[in-house]
Parts: sequence; structure tokens; C-alpha cells
Amino acid sequence: GDEIEVGRYHSWIVANEGFPQELEVTATDSNGFIMGLQHKKYDVQGVQFHPESVLTKDGEKMLRNWLAPKSPKGDL
Repeated sequence: GDEIEVGRYHSWIVANEGFPQELEVTATDSNGFIMGLQHKKYDVQGVQFHPESVLTKDGEKMLRNWLAPKSPKGDL
């Protein structure tokens, strides 16, 4: 997949062990740690880095894309 540079200021990670079936991994770092995830049915996503950081190249673009209207992923 595509690689991006992001700003990360902590050692917290999402564990692979016991990872819920309802979620899917969307991004990992070079060590295989989970950096992004989303719910398989609902429009819920999360990242383990700081898109607002000056250390995240294209962070502003990420935030704009996140704020843009989307088609529904599933029935709520």
C-alpha cells in the first residue's frame, strides 16, 4: 500500500490481540502496529497519529477529506 509520514507523540497502540471482529485495520506503521481502523458497518474511523501536526505531511488534506460529506456506509 501507500506510505505516508505522520506525527506521533506517544507510545500508545491498539493491540492486535483481542481486536474486535466489527473493526478492520486500515493502516499500520513500519513495525506492524495499528495506526488506523474503521468499523465494518458504521461510518466510524480512528487513527493513532496526529493529522493536525506539522510533522504529518498532507495532514491538512487528510482533515479536509475527513470533513467532506460521504455516502452512508451502512444503515444506522
